Amino acid sequence: MNSTLDNEAELFPSEFDLYLFHEGTLIEGYNMLGAHVMSHKGIDGVRFSVWAPHARAVAVVGDFNNWNGNANPLERIPNSGVWVGFIPRLKEGDLYKYEITTANGEKFLKADPYAFYSEVRPNTASIITRLDQYKWNDKKWLNNRDKADSYNNPMLIYELHTGSWKKKEDDSFYTYRELADEVIDYVVEHGFTHIELMPIMEHPFDLSWGYQITGFFSVTSRHGNPLDFMYFVDQCHQKGIGVILDWVPVHFCRDSHGLGRFDGTPLYEHTETKRADRPLWGTYSFDFTKPEIHSFLLSNLAFWMDVYHIDGFRIDAVSSLIYLNHDNPQQEKLFNQFGGEENLEAIEFIKKANEAIFKRYPGVLMIAEEATDYPLVTAPTSEGGLGFNYKWNMGWVNDVLKYMQLHPSDRRYHHNLLTFSFFYAFSENFILPFSHDDVVHGKKSLLDKMPGDYWQKFANLRLLYGYLMTHPGKKLLFMGGEFGQFSEWKELEELDWMLLDYDSHAKLQAYYKELQHFYHMNMSLWRLDHEQEGFEWIDPDNHGQSVITFIRHGKRKGDYSIIVCNFSSEVYENYRIGVPSTGSYIEMFNSDSVDFGGSGQINAAAITVEKTSAHNQPYSMTIKVPPLAISIFRKETKKRKRGVVKK
Repeated sequence: MNSTLDNEAELFPSEFDLYLFHEGTLIEGYNMLGAHVMSHKGIDGVRFSVWAPHARAVAVVGDFNNWNGNANPLERIPNSGVWVGFIPRLKEGDLYKYEITTANGEKFLKADPYAFYSEVRPNTASIITRLDQYKWNDKKWLNNRDKADSYNNPMLIYELHTGSWKKKEDDSFYTYRELADEVIDYVVEHGFTHIELMPIMEHPFDLSWGYQITGFFSVTSRHGNPLDFMYFVDQCHQKGIGVILDWVPVHFCRDSHGLGRFDGTPLYEHTETKRADRPLWGTYSFDFTKPEIHSFLLSNLAFWMDVYHIDGFRIDAVSSLIYLNHDNPQQEKLFNQFGGEENLEAIEFIKKANEAIFKRYPGVLMIAEEATDYPLVTAPTSEGGLGFNYKWNMGWVNDVLKYMQLHPSDRRYHHNLLTFSFFYAFSENFILPFSHDDVVHGKKSLLDKMPGDYWQKFANLRLLYGYLMTHPGKKLLFMGGEFGQFSEWKELEELDWMLLDYDSHAKLQAYYKELQHFYHMNMSLWRLDHEQEGFEWIDPDNHGQSVITFIRHGKRKGDYSIIVCNFSSEVYENYRIGVPSTGSYIEMFNSDSVDFGGSGQINAAAITVEKTSAHNQPYSMTIKVPPLAISIFRKETKKRKRGVVKK
């Protein structure tokens, strides 16, 4: 991609590009539309191009012409709705907007829908910007990514809000470069494989967290310029970290400079008010009946991967894309032409987008945040699926957090909340997310959700994290969870880093680091995440003692881990579990280690297997089960000896 067009580039878009744009398949629309530095007839300047089919006139205004709408009118390309013009001697950094004259003569200003950079809020002008000036150093990463098999490799995602991870003493934001110099090493040290950024596209309101966007092609100027963000991504790749962006194709905010009623008519939103309005969010829905909206969003996906080398997207609110009435309270329900509640055009777009992106970038991630039981979300489109390669398992999150908030003495009555997820764990390629949504709006932090006294809260959280790491599926954790952020997320303040001065929080952070490194080192915990063969129950039914026992299998014969989770506050001595083979087992990991803040109820010696069958296994062994803790056992071998577990 070359955002700065070649010298003496054609001023007008090609007929073929216009055809693709109106067909809904122009995947590089950011080259055709927007503001591009170029040379025309030997004169340096900027070509502007914008889609405004119902406008009577369009002009470019800015600081270079005193915002005078008569100075630089654009020319309409017949039968296209696209307006084009070249303004000589403009330079990078100049501010601009489009002055739209509607069919009835009204005039107003709009930011460029394809702007590559924007003023820092509350200012709203677009900024002429070149995106071809950064020298990338991540070719090896990109080559390896395209060959990678994410399904059969570790995936540990750190969800990051750039505005509140850390802030400066004067309460200002870290720049992208400053974040790169601090957060990437932190993420690497903890064993994460990816950073997922909450939306970094330009948005006017901090409290929207970026989910109500005005500049889909514009990296937010809160933290610097496009080259600064390229540096951030490049540094992630050079240190082995993938970058995932939150992407919001379901709606956009109504701010006057944004996409709403762009040419005086509903253009990016639906022409029917009840289909356009999102009253719950105060936004407009994209109109997927228009092929030009398909081209806009398709090219936006490709833009972030082409220009910024992004490794994947977490697509927000997919349920609200699929269903007309999901999270969309209206006086009257909406229905499609066949009487159903599915948004058929949006579903068509989802499939088209996934097909196009995977054809272009086979190794990237397309992750659906989808909260319903819609089938085949991660199945290929050729098999009737939506074509994502991952889906957030929000049912698991809801069930396990509901369970963990119960007092241990009451958990026996709700044991199914622990075990139900295994009935569908392999129906999709799941990611298990403890995300920002779980720690805001009065829901409390993960640590504060845990019942009991101070010690029990930390023990419960260590157990929860252990269960997360051993349950089938890839993993995601929102920032601050790794050290036990005690208050819920405050988007205008930095994380409570001073908590690390307290022993319990420091030990929790050490625990989380070691847990993730243990996960990396044990292929059985991730090699068959999405296959039934990777999981086997030993005992799912001990609700009386609130204990579950299961096996995670790797690909190689004999590569397996036995996991024992005790969700009660009792210590169980001489607890018998079935095992699949003879020999001896050693406890490789125990969340009740004193080093992690636990009570030290560990299995210090190798455990000899008995020939007594149990739990449909041919052999068994007796172990000590620590309170509110997870224990992980593996077969003792010549290479795998005692001494790994913390005492």
